Amino acid sequence: MINLKDLNFRELEEFVLKRGWQKFRAKQIAKWIYTKKVYSYDEMTDLSKEIRNKLKEEAEFDALELITYQQSKLDGTVKFLWKLKDGNSIETVLIKEKDHWTLCVSTQVGCAVGCMFCYTTKDGLIRNLSTAEIVQQYINVQRLLGEGKENRISNIVYMGMGEPLANYDNVKKSVQIFTHPDMCKLSHRKITISSSGILHQIRRMYEDNDFPEVKLAVSINASQQNQRQFLMPISQTNTLEDLLVLLRTISLKPGWRITLEYVLIKGLNDTVEDAKRLADLIKRDRHRFKVNLIPFNPFPGSPFQRPEEERVYRFEKVLWDNGIATFIRWSKGIDIDAACGQLRKKHLEEVNV
Repeated sequence: MINLKDLNFRELEEFVLKRGWQKFRAKQIAKWIYTKKVYSYDEMTDLSKEIRNKLKEEAEFDALELITYQQSKLDGTVKFLWKLKDGNSIETVLIKEKDHWTLCVSTQVGCAVGCMFCYTTKDGLIRNLSTAEIVQQYINVQRLLGEGKENRISNIVYMGMGEPLANYDNVKKSVQIFTHPDMCKLSHRKITISSSGILHQIRRMYEDNDFPEVKLAVSINASQQNQRQFLMPISQTNTLEDLLVLLRTISLKPGWRITLEYVLIKGLNDTVEDAKRLADLIKRDRHRFKVNLIPFNPFPGSPFQRPEEERVYRFEKVLWDNGIATFIRWSKGIDIDAACGQLRKKHLEEVNV
């Protein structure tokens, strides 16, 4: 059975026309799903009963359901755990910023990339999420937040479980849905895709005229190839040198920059020498890059530790001294199961006892 949230607007129009309905019905359906965020086809009151019954016969409505959630007492961050139709589970994180809400969505169940500092990779890749499963994370959380400008989720980051560009087609379609003026109506500038640095997929995204222009963040995490290869095995074939060559040459919209994400791990990549090497790699192109420093978020069984604050600030200073815009992203929700994939793993352990 089809899920309408798997369809971009053009496909939704085709779905409507194929059933002999007038084309404007696509706009009506999209409004109910993405603007009104209704819970059933029965609520779509400007559609005839015949159309609503046909939709119920042919199209499932929801792609996931809430299992549990945790909210931080420190900063209000909320982590949601969702059950998928096949029994698998995924996480979504809602982050309260100074003047807006940001939603961190998952794109896969598990992950095959194998980053040493990431909890999600521990079970490997189970499967890609469908477009509907990605989009439904936004719809469900926005429903729970409620209406009103102050509750509107304005920013989406593809930074949850999984490597977004390894699920290229479904991620692309979800971005089309998020940004379409008759669907979620989110700003292109407010959507960021975070990648571990799969070169051919980054290149593909920037050459794909059907992929809406959104922001790119790339996990770099090291100032040398051997260091990055240890932390991120994907760097064996997607080398640091080749990655930086690509990021220097892709076309960016005026005023847009690529975010380089750098997870700081105590005693491994957090020294002044690391910071100087990183600065040397990017300072000649500092107009197109900014750096997010992310102190490592510990999880059970990890051999790594978070650096002391003074080391984090020292690293930041070296980059700023070289004219590189650098921002520290302290982990949110540190008092809950904050590491990506940790709440899912805890739930699996509980149900399998």
